[in-house]
Order: sequence, then structure tokens, then C-alpha cells
Amino acid sequence: QVQLVESGGGSVQAGGSLRLSCAASGYIPRSRCMGWFRRTPEKEREGVASFLSVSSSEWYADSVKGRFTISRDATKNTLYLQMNSLKPEDTAMYFCAVALLYRPSCGIDEAGYDYWGQGTQVTVSS
Repeated sequence: QVQLVESGGGSVQAGGSLRLSCAASGYIPRSRCMGWFRRTPEKEREGVASFLSVSSSEWYADSVKGRFTISRDATKNTLYLQMNSLKPEDTAMYFCAVALLYRPSCGIDEAGYDYWGQGTQVTVSS
């Protein structure tokens, strides 16, 4: 059983940066997709970014391309999301997730992910 714990959220002004972390308990092979998602009261959960270690492949939502960077430290079993040039519309609860089965293309559709963390809140003020 995999457990995921997010941290690093907080309040920041527009243009600022935050780095989210997702610590995983339990072994996660490098061949498993890991991703970040976010949800607001007004919107369903949407995919932000995903990463596949075995191919060093990354996928991003158009809204965050060029501003967010996903990475993984396999030695620490931790997934990161570096968020720069934050905008008020980035305000959301951010979740990390892991896929149970291997697939070569991760994408950011939440249907492909099986384990989820509890989330960390990010608030960006204008």
C-alpha cells in the first residue's frame, strides 16, 4: 500500500514561487507515472503535470507550461512541483498521485491514477 503526503503549500503573492513536495511511503518503481493535480471549489480536479522516471518524460497542462516543473528524487521517494510566476488562478488544493500499473504515456487524466494524497493548499493573492 502506498501512502502519499504533500507539503510545501502556502500563501504567496502573484509572481512568487513555491515548491510542493510529495513524500511516498512504500516502494514506487521508476516505471510508474506520478502526477500533480489541483482542485478548487468552482472546478473539478484537473491535471497539472505528470512524470515518468524511466523515460524522464514530463507532461503539463497548457495553463502551467513554462512556469511549473515536475521532478522526482527516486532516492528519497519524493515527487516535486516547482511553481514559478504564480497567478491568482493557480489558487487550489494540490494533490499528488501515483499510478498502480505501468504505461509509457502518463498524461494528466486523473482516471489513470490510483493512489492519492490528502492535498496541500496553495493560495496566490493579486
